[in-house]
Amino acid sequence: MAEINIKRIKGDFGFEAKDSNGHSITMDANPEIGGVDFGVRPMQVLLIGLGGCSGIDIVMILKKQRQVVKDFSMKIEGERENGKEPSLWKNITIVFELTGEIEKDKAERACELSMQKYCSVAETLRKSGTSLTWKVKVNGQ
Repeated sequence: MAEINIKRIKGDFGFEAKDSNGHSITMDANPEIGGVDFGVRPMQVLLIGLGGCSGIDIVMILKKQRQVVKDFSMKIEGERENGKEPSLWKNITIVFELTGEIEKDKAERACELSMQKYCSVAETLRKSGTSLTWKVKVNGQ
């Protein structure tokens, strides 16, 4: 069972979350409602989790295929529902950028497997109605 402990440590909405290993992340509300830009917004933490989850999957898959990943980055953009409470993620787009000795078709397949089969965060978001799309670039192409 996972355990996360959260404590308010700055202003009204500045929280620090720690896992059972002592790793932490800071969160805060939007300054428009009283936050002080102390940390990541909680809904953005979901996008961070999506990136981490899919990234781990993709690297694992490519390593099993003997592909050499020298660098890996991604850009994640999300659009939330307007005028709703709660305001869920409506659309999320990811651009995966990999460099190394990687066959493009293998990279594309690894990303597809992660996003459609293995990534638990992607599936959690999909079940809430989020549309997930992605693009894969290998060695700049």
